[in-house]
Amino acid sequence: MAFGNVLRRSASAVVPLAIRAIGGQRYHHCSALLSAVNHRTLSRSSFPSILQYSSTSKRPSSDASLLRVIETEIKCAQESEDHDQVNDVPDAFPFKIEDNPGQQTISLSRDYQSESVLVEVHMPDLVTGDNDDGDDDDTEKSNQSSIPLVVRVSKKNGPCLEFGVTAFPDEISIDSLSVKDPQNSEDQIFYEGPDFSDLDENLQKAFHKYLEIRGIKPSATNFLHEYMINKDSREYTMWLKNLKKFVEA
Repeated sequence: MAFGNVLRRSASAVVPLAIRAIGGQRYHHCSALLSAVNHRTLSRSSFPSILQYSSTSKRPSSDASLLRVIETEIKCAQESEDHDQVNDVPDAFPFKIEDNPGQQTISLSRDYQSESVLVEVHMPDLVTGDNDDGDDDDTEKSNQSSIPLVVRVSKKNGPCLEFGVTAFPDEISIDSLSVKDPQNSEDQIFYEGPDFSDLDENLQKAFHKYLEIRGIKPSATNFLHEYMINKDSREYTMWLKNLKKFVEA
């Protein structure tokens, strides 16, 4: 009689665990557990395997397919000509390069006499195929890859000139020019002058020379164009690897 009470207490302790672990099949497994208690074959080591069975989920087939596609794309990216190429900085390149992995831009800096020249270089606009629309000059440019630049020339404790530049192979185009005061709030709107293309032609040429003297010239931007193409390849490969880690987790 006493042993029967012990048996019932043991079974009552085991049954809730089995119910929580197995869910909808509780009655079938509960009877099996009671039988195991009667034959003294149930040990503590049985519980982890039961709980593990209920918590382990198989990876969806769609995730496995996605992983295979990502891995194929990573392989293609690593086999491309631009992957892991080392850019040798030309001796005449006047800027210090700051390139942080994971960012879409690089920063250039240099001092010119009493001025500070800072350049933000963006990812290239790559062009594949021909575009026959528009004027001849516009069509020629639209068929060329380019890199956007933001050039800031500032004097100590004073305003700065900010140029929006598009660098094509062997050619530099100034898109915009504005005078900015670092002391003013960024949310204030100031007159930024006319479109650069509307300025007097001699004034446009003078500003092109102004930037050339400070290091923004085709020999530098051609190197930057190649540099940013290689960076784009590296960042894309890293992005793919981060995607793979997320899907695998």
